[in-house]
Amino acid sequence: QVQLVESGGGLVQPGGSLRLSCIASGFTFRYYRMNWYRQAAGKERELVAGITAGGSPNYTDSVKGRFTISRDNAKNMVFLQMNSLKPDDTADYYCNAKRIAYQADYWGQGTQVTVSS
Repeated sequence: QVQLVESGGGLVQPGGSLRLSCIASGFTFRYYRMNWYRQAAGKERELVAGITAGGSPNYTDSVKGRFTISRDNAKNMVFLQMNSLKPDDTADYYCNAKRIAYQADYWGQGTQVTVSS
């Protein structure tokens, strides 16, 4: 059974930091591209950051220089370090695993991040 379980969300003041974690099970993690998406109230879900099976990261422009995605294949985990948080970063954050060749697309339940003073 495939599972992606996120943790680490919460309430933080502007300028603060959070580290999101996602632990995966039920599939061969090291072969999958891992992504973090977010969805703010009333907005569409957007890709925030991704990391390839080989470890190459990419980011949406609005988080470049502030967020860092990383993975630990030994622990089947992916992380999102979020620094210099802004109110616009407030959203539900979702962990996603993709392997296009196998038409595999798995999602976690999400973790809420609120940036407010």
